[in-house]
Amino acid sequence: MSMRDAYAKAAQLDAVDPLASQRAHFDIPEGTLYFDGNSLGPLTFQSREALHHTIEYEWRERLIRSWNETWLQMPSRVGNAIAPLIGADANTVICADNTSINLSKALHAAVALRPGRTEIVVDINNFPTDIYIAQSVATQHGLTLVAVAADEIVGAISSRTAVVTATHVDYRSARILDAVGITSAAHQNGALMVWDLAHTAGAVPFHAGQLNTDFAVGCGYKYLNGGPGAPAFIYVAPRLLEEAGQPLQGWWGHAEPFEFEVDYRPAPGISRFLTGTANVLSMKSLEASLDVFSGVTMTQIREKSMALTSFFVELFDQFLAPKGFTLGSPRDPVQRGSHVALGFAGGKALVESMAEQGVIADFRPPDLMRFGFAPLYNSYADVVKLAEHLANH
Repeated sequence: MSMRDAYAKAAQLDAVDPLASQRAHFDIPEGTLYFDGNSLGPLTFQSREALHHTIEYEWRERLIRSWNETWLQMPSRVGNAIAPLIGADANTVICADNTSINLSKALHAAVALRPGRTEIVVDINNFPTDIYIAQSVATQHGLTLVAVAADEIVGAISSRTAVVTATHVDYRSARILDAVGITSAAHQNGALMVWDLAHTAGAVPFHAGQLNTDFAVGCGYKYLNGGPGAPAFIYVAPRLLEEAGQPLQGWWGHAEPFEFEVDYRPAPGISRFLTGTANVLSMKSLEASLDVFSGVTMTQIREKSMALTSFFVELFDQFLAPKGFTLGSPRDPVQRGSHVALGFAGGKALVESMAEQGVIADFRPPDLMRFGFAPLYNSYADVVKLAEHLANH
């Protein structure tokens, strides 16, 4: 296949793409090829409009009245908008804080539900903050942290394990972990399971309810496109909502926050996992960005994600492997998330050089270039342009 053939194939695929119209929701600068939605999703027109309305009307005109009119219920509204994207029931997801804080809440809650157990099992290839948080929780509770590679997680779980935590889609390689097998192994040994969905939500289907996972956390600024520093979310299984507690007992998690009681009483349901006042502007942006998922199914998103990444791998084989690039992601699309990692000795410098030409990707040590393919705005023509840039570096 020549590069001309690749462009012809891309044109055919784009012409029949059922998600092609979704690109119009994103304000991507003219001349920019954006492949870093796995780190920061681009601005949506909906977010810009929502922020303008919030500033000019809700804040400027309505002032403090906006708390009762719209802001107080935002964490619940946004949580319920995220819930179907991760296969969760209504009122089991709440939007709050960031991923690190929510992971800490989930791990503390899980450890408290498994008294007498002595270990936390963690994927050693988790994003570092997940490991740091797990280390902190283990230290505070006098537990042992068992950090192993993904393939060794199941074998590391035992009757000593209080909780297992892992990232569903590996942030470096995009490998999708065996959620069913790992969750089942945790439960068979009486342990609880916490999944990090940072590289999953909005790109790869997850079935929190069907999987019967205990907790899940994730961020709002990657494939959910909520904006830099957009708040995160936490999921708690319905069967645990009335017995699970969390260590950050702030006033928003109180049963009656505006009674200003001295003693803490946890709110019923998922609201008890709130802590402090919501960050209104960033949460408003996230709430608006989630509109782009209306009328779109996760099945459609996943189908296009696999097609985009598979097309890129095909172009890699044809044009990039001979140039010294190596494939750092699973070749099987079923085992691969929505980004593709390529190994290259000069990868960091190449990513920086491409950025100057308007081709945006990112780099992770020691030598991985990461290219995120977001089905809602990346086209097949984008994929060919990327491969051409890399081949001509």
